Amino acid sequence: MHKIFKNGMWVMALLLVVSLTGCGNDDNGGGGGLAPVNLGTAGDLKAAAGYAILAKTGITTVPTSTVTGNMGVSPVFASSITGFALAVDALNDFSTSAQVSGKVYAPDYIGGQIGSAGTTPANLTAAVLNMQAAYIDAAGRAPTSAATTNLGSGTLTSLTLAPGVYEWGSAVTIPTDLTINGSATDVWILKVAGTLDMAAAKNVILSGGAQAKNIFWQVSGAVTIGADTHFEGIILGNTSITFGHLASIHGRLLAQTAVNLDATTVTQP
Repeated sequence: MHKIFKNGMWVMALLLVVSLTGCGNDDNGGGGGLAPVNLGTAGDLKAAAGYAILAKTGITTVPTSTVTGNMGVSPVFASSITGFALAVDALNDFSTSAQVSGKVYAPDYIGGQIGSAGTTPANLTAAVLNMQAAYIDAAGRAPTSAATTNLGSGTLTSLTLAPGVYEWGSAVTIPTDLTINGSATDVWILKVAGTLDMAAAKNVILSGGAQAKNIFWQVSGAVTIGADTHFEGIILGNTSITFGHLASIHGRLLAQTAVNLDATTVTQP
């Protein structure tokens, strides 16, 4: 397992350990047996994997969206989450929304049990550091082969991607459906040096047992997903992530700036 947390504060955090076997092949190269990007233990508030959406500068929706999983912002406050009609719990530890099946966290929720300090701010700080470490981990992976380097010169038209590490030195555009094929234990790491754009009314399609939790999109520039498009995987965005009207994702939106939704359906793996 590739370890991304060397700072002593992470010794106390449980890490997700996944043993991967097998390999996948197609005309685009690739390879199996990769260690996944480490997001911590799912459900642990201190880990980025505890969130369907985590952002540093805000989360917006116009009009309403549907989110299955927790949402969080930090270091900005709850006021940076707009369009969700938040209702704060009695202890001021989190809020809820009719649009969110989980809980919504922000660092100004500083409640806690009577006589004790709330842990939400510290947990969010840890989760953001965890998210940033995952981004650095993905960015540091070497491409699997020449066949997975600058595939399609950044335009992915009607392709099927085998497991492996893919790297593009510029922007990536997906103008058609994109198929990701492999087993349930295979891993895909897709490194994009520029922006990532997917056209409207298209789909990322999983086949052969491939799972969204094992697909990592590490994107240096803005991510823009078109209206009515369905996306798969965990987006590690260095800047903003924007989904068009009625678009959807089976995955996670982990942004180092903002997440912008438009009647979007977000379902964590």
